[in-house]
Amino acid sequence: MTPSRAFLLFGTEERQPESRRLEAGRLDAEFVGGNLRTIHFSGTEVVRAISFLVRDRDWGTCEAAITELTVEQEEAATIVRYNARFQAPDGAVLVCRATIEVFPDALIFDARFTPDRDFETARAGFAILHPIVGVAGRPVAVEHGDGSVERSAFPDLIEPWQPFKDIAAITHEVIPAVEAECRMAGDVFEMEDQRNWTDGSYKTYVRPLALPWPYVLKAGETVHQAIRLSIRQAGAAIPEVDQESGPIAVSLRRDQGTLPAIGIGLKPDEVSDELLDAGLIRALGARHLVCHFDPDAGHGAAALRHFRQIADSSGAAVTLECFVPCRRPPGDELGEVARMVRDSGLRLASLAVSPSVDRQSTPPGSVWPECPPLEDVYAAAQRALPGVPLGGGMFSYFTELNRKRVPADRLAYVTHCTNPIVHAADDLSVMQSFEALRDVTRSVRAIYGDKPYRIGPSTIAMRQNPYGSQTKDNPSGKRIAMANRDPRHNALFGAAWTLAYAAAVADADLEVLTLSTLAGPFGLVAGPGEPVKEGHPRPLFHVVRWLAALSGGRRIAVKTSAPDRVAGLGAAIGETSTLLFANLTPDLQTVRLAGPARRRLTLLDEHWLREGATEPEASAHEAESVVLPAYAVARIDILSGIEP
Repeated sequence: MTPSRAFLLFGTEERQPESRRLEAGRLDAEFVGGNLRTIHFSGTEVVRAISFLVRDRDWGTCEAAITELTVEQEEAATIVRYNARFQAPDGAVLVCRATIEVFPDALIFDARFTPDRDFETARAGFAILHPIVGVAGRPVAVEHGDGSVERSAFPDLIEPWQPFKDIAAITHEVIPAVEAECRMAGDVFEMEDQRNWTDGSYKTYVRPLALPWPYVLKAGETVHQAIRLSIRQAGAAIPEVDQESGPIAVSLRRDQGTLPAIGIGLKPDEVSDELLDAGLIRALGARHLVCHFDPDAGHGAAALRHFRQIADSSGAAVTLECFVPCRRPPGDELGEVARMVRDSGLRLASLAVSPSVDRQSTPPGSVWPECPPLEDVYAAAQRALPGVPLGGGMFSYFTELNRKRVPADRLAYVTHCTNPIVHAADDLSVMQSFEALRDVTRSVRAIYGDKPYRIGPSTIAMRQNPYGSQTKDNPSGKRIAMANRDPRHNALFGAAWTLAYAAAVADADLEVLTLSTLAGPFGLVAGPGEPVKEGHPRPLFHVVRWLAALSGGRRIAVKTSAPDRVAGLGAAIGETSTLLFANLTPDLQTVRLAGPARRRLTLLDEHWLREGATEPEASAHEAESVVLPAYAVARIDILSGIEP
């Protein structure tokens, strides 16, 4: 059977919910899956989303089944009515009756929801997302429940805790002489800086985190919440923002440091597959193995011997990513790990340690779990394995590092991971996460200065869930928040995401960047039923190999005129300059290059994948533009030095 276009792009036949544009005057929004997103006034994004969401007890998203949907287009308004049915994992059902009204200067989203029996939830109600581009660091007025108004600014660097609490309304300037007020009713709202999780937004949500969760909505009791977005104009003539059209322009800056070394993650529970695929590490050119070691998961001497086998066959340096259970003195536990390391013959290039309790998030208002001082854990690691460079931070996400900042004076480097599907798993939200990722690395640099810095393994799928008891199984290959496997990793989307990730963190001067494991659902090799033949490299393998080949080269900073559509980075090695571009959208994009140059083009696109995804070949490219099909990745080698 000929694979569908959706399968080649996303690794799944699942269709995303259809989008419908709602308009009234200069105010418009996209209606998707019962919620609103990309709300614009006069062409400028005012609010990124207004959503009614239901989370289960582990913060997983309960999907909405929409029924009785009606859309009425009147002369000066658009009115939407529908019912939404949410089912918890235990079978409990919550029904929401919603109305959305869009006027030329206002938008109202009203929800009344009732459970059929006691419904256990981590959160049920509205979430409002304000964008960060053009908003971060800008003035904001926050009205509190008592009517007082706090005049402040949206955070510039990422706030670890809620920047604003007890919110009744938020007002900010959209464009000169135009303000937007977002007013909430029906519960107590507060804001979190969602960039902590690489979401491209500030999120204002219902029910303070300081209150207990999960909590229970009582059977048969109806809750009413409403959001009103109002546009206020101080001037009569409001210009329409020009929408960019035509080719995307590129600007380049030479000699911007170097690109990081590329790492590959290893996991003891994928031993047999990793041994089969070990030769790929040499073909890839990866210089670091990030070896996951967790005594609480039963990892011991056998896991360390496995890591040595892979290291010996690949020649890559080994970082042991070691959880410390802290049920006994850290010196005793780490001394035992050191003994097993020596007995296995594994040579460590570096060691990263983290107390096991820190794998779980401690939200605002919660009691921090018992844990030895990190200074003591680090000192014990240095005594156990003297002379081995020591890393610290979090093996989970930047959120946890931002909230529990490690004492870096003892460390050779700091480290953390990220994940783009903590809160939302649709394609647009995943690609918008790069807006926030740039602020993550900027915030780490503000905290830790020029301390050597490593990121990963970071993948689309979630390695661990710091916010609940487990990650979500995804046997049907859908787009699911907090899923332990994601079909897009296997397809062109995953290749584009991987390159865009490397581009987003390029300014951070990372030491090591790890964007995959070797095997398994986070890995480089296809399994059964994927766009690539089983046992062959997934599309992202080629991207990671290109990044590895450029690591250590003289970095070329690549800026595009539409960073939400095309991302890029580059490096110069010898007389050859290489530029890499990724299309972050399902639409064709054209990138305009500089003047004439001798170029060769290699393209990972739908045609290449449909033809068997063999070793991609370069061809001469004389045109001054490159056409990137949906989620395509392009490599451009400029043979006579960098373009002017």
